[in-house]
Amino acid sequence: MKDFRGNKSQVLVSTSVVEVGVDVPNASVMVIYDAERFGLSQLHQLRGRIGRGAHKSYCILVTQFTAANNPDALEKLQVLADTIDGFKISEADLKMRGPGDVLGTEQSGLADMRFIEYLADVDLIREARRLADEILDSD
Repeated sequence: MKDFRGNKSQVLVSTSVVEVGVDVPNASVMVIYDAERFGLSQLHQLRGRIGRGAHKSYCILVTQFTAANNPDALEKLQVLADTIDGFKISEADLKMRGPGDVLGTEQSGLADMRFIEYLADVDLIREARRLADEILDSD
């Protein structure tokens, strides 16, 4: 990593741990194999490791799936191809994977909470948050 950061090595092969704290402005190409195995937010974070300098950058998502054998995987990767907006990516991830168990340990899927659709109930969620903050502030 030190040689890559110091421009002594032109290629870095890594696990997804490269996401944490890496800032190499000259990094301009990233290839992510089996990209469908990562969540959208993680792919967005990984992609953010490149393109920080003056050079044009490319993030190449490699998958073995096609629209015919796994349309969900391809749909997920298409979101990344279509936008760099983290909020849009988060919304798409929420729609595709589900919110998980907000009060528990499940990170995806449908929760036991009685919201019909998280994105449609934003005002209700904000009001619940406001009330919770009010209760905590008074305690």
